[in-house]
Amino acid sequence: MDSFAPSTRETSALAERHLRPVTPDDLDLISGHRRRMFLENGRPPRAVDAAEGPFREWLRRHLADGSYFGWIVEQDGASVAGCGMMAIEWPPHPIHPDQDRRGYVLNVYVEPGHRGEGHARALMERCCGEARRRGLRYVILHATAQGRPLYEKLGWEDTAEMALVVLSEEE
Repeated sequence: MDSFAPSTRETSALAERHLRPVTPDDLDLISGHRRRMFLENGRPPRAVDAAEGPFREWLRRHLADGSYFGWIVEQDGASVAGCGMMAIEWPPHPIHPDQDRRGYVLNVYVEPGHRGEGHARALMERCCGEARRRGLRYVILHATAQGRPLYEKLGWEDTAEMALVVLSEEE
């Protein structure tokens, strides 16, 4: 199992922020964040519902084996934000010719009442630090319109990625 960077406490103008590693006990919290993230970004509720059970089973396995890792932001005793990360297999690429994996950031979510308080920035900085610690040269994520301005401020850039659904549920 991978080790995690130690949890930290950061003082903000609003309250004390504590970043701690995710654990298998966070399954419901992470699943809830992911669900709300998709719904807030316009995914049809029916599609989100259909993905929830399979995601929970996937997450349970990957939390247990340590291949899904991440952090939860706690403030005033409540979980207010979180994100996940994985080191995924990827063929060597001109950007990382001597590596066969990339970092992948997913499930970045901040509770609506806590947006604009710096939690997403703290999480992304932790992800980048963890990528460096693990020797990952290149990290990717799928940005929402709401998250894009922060990612750009932190130096993230658009890529040429595109996607296509080749098998619909009706087929």
